[in-house]
Amino acid sequence: MTNSNIISINDKKYDGSNLTKEQSYCIEQIQECQAEAHKLKKQLDRITLLAEMLFDPVREWVGDAVKINSGFRSEALNKAIGGSKTSQHCANNGAAFDIDDTFGHATNAEMFHYIKDNLSFDQMIWEFGDDENPDWVHISYVDHIKNRGEILVAKKNSKGRTYYTKYEG
Repeated sequence: MTNSNIISINDKKYDGSNLTKEQSYCIEQIQECQAEAHKLKKQLDRITLLAEMLFDPVREWVGDAVKINSGFRSEALNKAIGGSKTSQHCANNGAAFDIDDTFGHATNAEMFHYIKDNLSFDQMIWEFGDDENPDWVHISYVDHIKNRGEILVAKKNSKGRTYYTKYEG
């Protein structure tokens, strides 16, 4: 260990040379837990920002509840359902949710156009459906500086594979 890795436990300093195997293992586990806690806090911060900047304004505009089909996903869940390896649902490079107004307050197309015309976002996708209304709307947020404002349309090809085109509306 270098001097930057000196650890203090109960006012005793450890630099690696004075640790038993068990102490070294325990310290490694503590450091892994601290790293995981830091990662979870960053994910929570991203999800909170997504809610403040997108979900809350949409819900306020709709005037009532909006269904979230998919929000945060663990990497294991994302893999199990066949999600993209770079999915912002995993909150590693932003955060995302999929909305679907099954409650009858606004159509998915109306929510799509409200977001497009009024809110800052990183990526928005008109997910499947038809030219009049998507099945749901995918929306993501990074931050007000890094948001790309990218708008895509998700479609299926003849083999059932998803592909994306730029929104031309």
